[in-house]
Amino acid sequence: MTAGYDPYAFEPFAVTVDLAVFTVRAGALHVLLIRRGQEPYAGAWALPGGFVLPRESAETAARRELAEETGLPEQLVAALHLEQLRTYSEPDRDPRMRVVSVAFTALVPDLPEPAVEGGGDAAHARWLAVEDVSELAFDHAVILADARERIGAKLEYTCLATGFCPPEFTLGELQSVYETVWNTSLDRPNFRRKVLATPGFVEAVPGAARLTGGRGKPAALYRPGPATALHPPLLRPEGSTR
Repeated sequence: MTAGYDPYAFEPFAVTVDLAVFTVRAGALHVLLIRRGQEPYAGAWALPGGFVLPRESAETAARRELAEETGLPEQLVAALHLEQLRTYSEPDRDPRMRVVSVAFTALVPDLPEPAVEGGGDAAHARWLAVEDVSELAFDHAVILADARERIGAKLEYTCLATGFCPPEFTLGELQSVYETVWNTSLDRPNFRRKVLATPGFVEAVPGAARLTGGRGKPAALYRPGPATALHPPLLRPEGSTR
């Protein structure tokens, strides 16, 4: 104990973690939510999360809570790339006591269905289309909105979108990922021009093409290129939903 320091001079508070985990399913952006099985907000939808234990880091707690509350395999959860979003510390954000939450977010392809029955204080977990989410417990609607903005920005500067396409894909399929996450429509010729002008973003598959419907000629196929970051970035159009 440091001389002269009194830990009891400060009001105690708890630290929690919350996770906004997204994927693209059936052409729509989905977020992983849990139905709360305990008060406060029993029966309400919420982001997975919970209290940080005394001897663990916030990221360790985030992975533990995600596995416990959703039933996703621990090996899968351990391998997820979680990005710290921000800290939420409004004094009255939790009715139980003063709680400061560290939020994480991720946009991940090919995530499985969560377990039917959740663990911890979660009754069950489910993927829900973001556009169908209305009220959430605590301040999770704010966290969800901030997380969606963050993953939208990641698509501007990284090659993450190709992970949601087949191994060989058309530029129309790639455009659909951007439109889904950004919740906007993109001009097809302009999108194609920007993608092909970005070094290392995609590579053409020689001689491969796919019929995509309609009366046009088969569309050329591409695969992910060697780049991990986009230079220049592929920016969202002005006026798109953020």
